[in-house]
Amino acid sequence: MIDQELLDILACPETKEPVRLAEQSLVDEINAQIERGEIVNRSGAKVVKTMDGGLIREDGKYLYPIEDEIPIMLIDEAIPLEGLTTAS
Repeated sequence: MIDQELLDILACPETKEPVRLAEQSLVDEINAQIERGEIVNRSGAKVVKTMDGGLIREDGKYLYPIEDEIPIMLIDEAIPLEGLTTAS
């Protein structure tokens, strides 16, 4: 999905921490929650578009969505993972 070279240079725009590819099971669960209208991003906006994948910040607090094979590395677009049933 994402080229390893690109993944190696991507970092959280807020903390500069490395990011890792989210497991497909987590992406599937978040997409199901998006379809139920249960997911909001850091800016407080409801997420309405499902994602192809995600990049998780090294500390595990946020996921940056991947749409059409493009990582959306914007702080406000990040999905908080704290409190999600799948983030354990």
